[in-house]
Amino acid sequence: MASSKNYLDYILEQLSELDSISYRAMMGEFIIYYREKIIGGIYDDRFLIKPTKSSMAMMPDAEKELPYPGAKEMLLVDDVENKAFLRDLIELMYDELPASKRRKK
Repeated sequence: MASSKNYLDYILEQLSELDSISYRAMMGEFIIYYREKIIGGIYDDRFLIKPTKSSMAMMPDAEKELPYPGAKEMLLVDDVENKAFLRDLIELMYDELPASKRRKK
């Protein structure tokens, strides 16, 4: 099942307290970037983020889910209504995330 544009718009609104949030459509799903680093994505209308020390500390009981078959597990964000929580979560994760790889042209 592909993710809906409505759910993407909702998550982007919830992340609106952060500057430089962007996304890229990928095979019916959406990859979410913060200041050019991948933080996670929207998969089957679920907001999943990369597991980092900070994200696991802030969401110790988060369910680990696969975004798609064969992928690495990610953390399901179930408190998407709380903008302040999302802002703090993403800001704390940022330094722990690898830089995005440049695409070859």
